[in-house]
Amino acid sequence: MIELNRGDELALTHDDGTSLDRLTMGLGWDKRTGAGALSGSNTPDVDLDASAIQYAGDQLFDLAFFNHLETRDGSVLHLGDNISGRGEGDDEQITVDLAKVYPRVDTMLFLVSSYQGHSLEWVRNAYCRLSGADGVEIARFTLTEGVPRTGFMFAKMVRDGETWRLKVIGQGISVSVPTESLDVLKRFV
Repeated sequence: MIELNRGDELALTHDDGTSLDRLTMGLGWDKRTGAGALSGSNTPDVDLDASAIQYAGDQLFDLAFFNHLETRDGSVLHLGDNISGRGEGDDEQITVDLAKVYPRVDTMLFLVSSYQGHSLEWVRNAYCRLSGADGVEIARFTLTEGVPRTGFMFAKMVRDGETWRLKVIGQGISVSVPTESLDVLKRFV
């Protein structure tokens, strides 16, 4: 497993150079103890969402997120919305079948956003990770505490001939629902 940092790149290939077949992007988080304490004891849970946004060139092709669980080509599937971050392991997962990705799609963004509009200062133990088809973790990015934004652009995958490369962006952005922020997202393509 590789701990990723902003700016890192990773070839999404097997040891022999052939393309990985399937990936899972996992997102996990916990609400920070005392977050929102000034507003009373009934503070809402922090609802983070994982999204995958596909582009063909600079044109939006499709996306998968909590309100649209599968891309039209069937290559990307969101496995369900966790609205609290409670529980062990990944709180949300998105699977990508790289062989099914429509040939014109050359970029895919992986985004984390806060549906309720909480800044990421409200979370702890937050991470994004990539696992292969066998479930073995390939790489992980730990979201540092204190990101004063409602979203986090984890990484983008770019087509590199017959394979894909992951480029870590690791940047906080202002976004809560991906479909309402397409202009903000496009700059990362």
